[in-house]
Amino acid sequence: MTDITTEQATAAASGAAATEHFRSKQRTEAVGIDTKRVDTLVTELLTAAHDIIRRHKLTYAEYDALKTWLVQVGEDGEWPLFLDVWLEHVVEEVANENRQGSKGTIEGPYYVPDSPRLPAEATLPMRESEAGTPLLFQGQVRSVDGTPLSGAKVELWHADNDGYYSQFAPDLPEWNLRGTIIADDQGHFTIHTIEPAPYQIPTDGSCGKLIAAAGWHAWRPAHLHLKVSAPGHQLITTQLYFKDGEHVTDDIASAVKPELILGPAPVAGGNGREVTYDFVLDKA
Repeated sequence: MTDITTEQATAAASGAAATEHFRSKQRTEAVGIDTKRVDTLVTELLTAAHDIIRRHKLTYAEYDALKTWLVQVGEDGEWPLFLDVWLEHVVEEVANENRQGSKGTIEGPYYVPDSPRLPAEATLPMRESEAGTPLLFQGQVRSVDGTPLSGAKVELWHADNDGYYSQFAPDLPEWNLRGTIIADDQGHFTIHTIEPAPYQIPTDGSCGKLIAAAGWHAWRPAHLHLKVSAPGHQLITTQLYFKDGEHVTDDIASAVKPELILGPAPVAGGNGREVTYDFVLDKA
């Protein structure tokens, strides 16, 4: 694992960690090489690029700036960040267009597998004085036919109150605000955590330079990341956002969907907020 020892969660450190985690992923599906498919996709991509160059009369100065930037993206380790922020939401949309169950959205670059396994009611690992509004997140996992899914797995990870992810920023415990909750025999789960904060994607690297050059903002709304699965059913990867949250309507990653917006309510007679959200899984 990449050692991040600087005081800030820099783009270079976060990018290197994201790249390393991506390379270590074990994809469940085998990807064969279909030369006709490669020919079709690459030819159309290049044709689209050629059209852009002709329509906008790209200059050599702009072309050289593009080459320099593309090289720097690789050197910064920011290809996972770039692809996940600006392309993954369309890949996800196409991949899940036939799902009948819960809506999915992008995984993002900060997923780490094998987080600590926790019982159906659990508190995510966190620091003793973790800052942030306490959040009680609960629900049930069911099949599309309404059957409760006993022992369903709910992987949850999210940023802290400062917008940083454990394992991608310094000074955070390894599994901070990450856990794999095993639902009870009726598919129910109850998770105690804190509300994450909106955050900027790293802006001191190549992606930040692109954002500045284009006059965009770099913000993602506060969100919970989840992977929910059960035997005999399709895994769903999603994110859940907060009603009226900052940047819900202008997420830089274009990952927000109306079905994924939570409306937490104050905990009765207690501290923090609570919300119920059920997951419906398609059969495999």
